[in-house]
Amino acid sequence: MNKLIYTFLIFALISSCSEYQKAFKSEDVATKFTVAEKYYNKGKYEKAIRLFEQLAPAYRGKPEAQNMFYLYSQALYKSEQYYLAGYQFDSFTALYPKSDKVEEAAFLSAKSYTQLSPEYSLDQVDTDKAIVKLQSFINTYPKSQYLAEANILVKDLREKLEKKAFENAKLYNDISDYKAAIKALDNFVAEYPGTPYKEKALYYKLNSSYQLAINSVPSKMQDRLNVAKGAHTSLIKFNANTEFKEIANDMLVRIDKDLQQFSK
Repeated sequence: MNKLIYTFLIFALISSCSEYQKAFKSEDVATKFTVAEKYYNKGKYEKAIRLFEQLAPAYRGKPEAQNMFYLYSQALYKSEQYYLAGYQFDSFTALYPKSDKVEEAAFLSAKSYTQLSPEYSLDQVDTDKAIVKLQSFINTYPKSQYLAEANILVKDLREKLEKKAFENAKLYNDISDYKAAIKALDNFVAEYPGTPYKEKALYYKLNSSYQLAINSVPSKMQDRLNVAKGAHTSLIKFNANTEFKEIANDMLVRIDKDLQQFSK
C-alpha cells in the first residue's frame, strides 16, 4: 500500500513538473495563463511568477491583462517580494483606475512598503515612503474596508520614527556631548509633544544639563546650574512620581549646594 502511494506521488510530481515545463516553453499564452493561475491557486507563487513574467509583454493592452497583472502582483506580495509587489500594485492602479480591485491594489501597494520598513535603528527611507503611501490611500479611500488597518499601520510607523528620533537625541547624552544632547532633546520634545518618551527625554535633558553644569568653568557654572534646576522643575512638573525621581532629587541637592557659593 505504501509503495503504491509512493509511486502515485512520484507520478504526480513528474506530471506536475512536466506540465509546468510545457507551459514555460509554450507559445500559447492561454495555456501559459491557465497553468500560471493553477500554480497561483496552489500557493506555488514562484512558478506562477515566472509564467506571469512571460505573459506580461503579450498581455499588455489586452482585456485579459487586468486579471493577469492583479494575480502577478498578488503572487509577488504573497511570496514576500515586497519591492516588486509595491511596484506592480502601483502599476496596476495606474493602468486600471476603474477596476473593482483598484482599492485593494492601492492598499497592498502601501502595505508592501510597510513590510519593507526596517528596525528603528536603521535608515528609515522606506518607513517614510510607507507613511506617504498609506496617507495617500487614507485620503483617497476614506470609507475603505482597509481604513482601520491603514490607520494602525501609520500609527506603528510613526511610533517607529519617534523612537528613532528619541534614541538619536539620547545618543548625545550617552557619548557625553551634553550641549548637543540638550538641544536635540529640546527639539525632540517640541516635535513630538505627546510622545510616550517625553518623561525620559526630560530626564536626559536634566542629566545633560546637570553634567554640563557641574563640569563647567566657574564663569559659566551659575547659569548652567540654573538651567539644570529648571530642567529638574520641568521633569517633576510633568510627573511628580517619575521613575527618575530619586536620582533627579539627588542632582537637585548638588545643584542647590553648588549654587550657594554664588549667593555669598
